[in-house]
Amino acid sequence: MSTLATHTGYEPALLKAARMESTGRTPLWIMRQAGRVLPEYRKVREKHSLLDICRNPELAASVTLQPLERFDVDAAIVFADIVTPLVGVGIEVELVEKVGPVIDPPVRSRGDLERLRPLEPEQDVPYMLEALRLVRAELPDEKALIGFAGAPFTLATYLIEGGPSRNYAATKAMMYSQPDLWHGLMGRLSGMVKTYLLAQAAAGAQALQLFDSWVGWLSRRDYQEYVFPYTREILSAVKAAGAPVIHFATGSGGLNEVIRESGADVVGLDWRVPLDEAWASLGAVAVQGNLDPAVLLGPPEVVREQTRDVLQRAGGRPGHIFNLGHGILPQTPLDNVMHMIDCVREWDGAHAS
Repeated sequence: MSTLATHTGYEPALLKAARMESTGRTPLWIMRQAGRVLPEYRKVREKHSLLDICRNPELAASVTLQPLERFDVDAAIVFADIVTPLVGVGIEVELVEKVGPVIDPPVRSRGDLERLRPLEPEQDVPYMLEALRLVRAELPDEKALIGFAGAPFTLATYLIEGGPSRNYAATKAMMYSQPDLWHGLMGRLSGMVKTYLLAQAAAGAQALQLFDSWVGWLSRRDYQEYVFPYTREILSAVKAAGAPVIHFATGSGGLNEVIRESGADVVGLDWRVPLDEAWASLGAVAVQGNLDPAVLLGPPEVVREQTRDVLQRAGGRPGHIFNLGHGILPQTPLDNVMHMIDCVREWDGAHAS
């Protein structure tokens, strides 16, 4: 599997940052670091589909650890897909290359809702939990293990639209025209996500990220009425298990004054709002982000300039976890990833107290 494990007794810097404690270095990891840009991952994909990897604990654990063997990152995030719990309860999902999850038939009626039974993690997704256990056994003490789930709204969009969408028209139509059906769907998905995250924490995940990838398509009013109560309920339940929770949503700068009431330990920021401005709107909470992933497609001097800009805006305050503002792009040059990480470490060295 790996030769990473060392036992130093150090607590991961990411966990300290989540509590807004001083860390001595800027915790850093990269969304979608397990896969995407790594040639060793692409070799695995030549023989295995994404879902095949997810269902093979040893393979999923190996892929999870690959970026730590190549990059100086502070956390591993378990290799899985946000539709994993849906697949676990029997929803037919096809992961189409360069498209995303496709669900046929979609959920559009009260009868369709019955297809969403409660998740039983040890029976429905045992491979995911075993992968977490395997990774945790291999990780050095100073590296954190992150579990994750798709948030109810994002899962609902795939179920209702039948796949990715340009405008989420079917989703919004259900919200407005069939509110009882909408809330029934969100209630079932919330129960599933809560159970899924708690099982990951029990299996060894030390932090948990809730991805709400498409919620930025909502107005503040609609987010507050149709989505936020479910997010807050999930975060409250999961935090009670002791694992810090990162709430990440794209295009959500206009929602920050609502999100700050969610109870998240860490708020993940996309790149659309400068980090210092977003942090000011959130108040006393840790933040994660927020370099534009496309910056890593540019020349090294641009990578350096914009990486330093994020760090400067964070100002060395406790509670900053460096990351991209969304998942790393597949065409990203490896040298630029390493250059970004070097820039963060150089900044740490130059600004060490």
